[in-house]
Amino acid sequence: MALNFDVQRSQLMATPSLRFILYAVVALILAVIHVVFLGYISVSSVTPDLLLLFTVWVALVEGQFTGMIAGFLCGLLFDVVSADVLGANALAKTLAGFIAGYFWREGFAMVTIGHYRYLMIVAIAGVIHNLVYYLLYVQPMQIDFLMFFLKYGVATTLYSTVAAVFPMLYVNRRRDQ
Repeated sequence: MALNFDVQRSQLMATPSLRFILYAVVALILAVIHVVFLGYISVSSVTPDLLLLFTVWVALVEGQFTGMIAGFLCGLLFDVVSADVLGANALAKTLAGFIAGYFWREGFAMVTIGHYRYLMIVAIAGVIHNLVYYLLYVQPMQIDFLMFFLKYGVATTLYSTVAAVFPMLYVNRRRDQ
């Protein structure tokens, strides 16, 4: 049974169209989870950004250009399902995918994701994402950007980095087997 799973997984990874369909399904599931269920684990209305984690994952596995496209599509999807300012998340996640794509090395994706470097990459991409997003979000509202960014931007980045521990440990565990 395990051998059959590995053969199916390698066939999936060898076929780019199937892989991108899988990415689209995972992004849709994560967007629904984010909107519907993450309110239950929010801390002062701060939740981890699952689509940011997914964008960083795709950028590390597929490369910078694909990470940017995944970031744009994930951001646009989240803008639509969350009834937010259309395009703000798309731009912010595109930049996060661009930054995370700098850390892509062919053949070393699972090594990077299974290592603490993944947490560092998520934190860097999260700071860039939240800086751009909250700059666009706060601009129309006449409130202090610095206090708003410290309260929500830094907290969301830290919460997302903590949530990134789970995929890191999962990949590290799978790699060791």
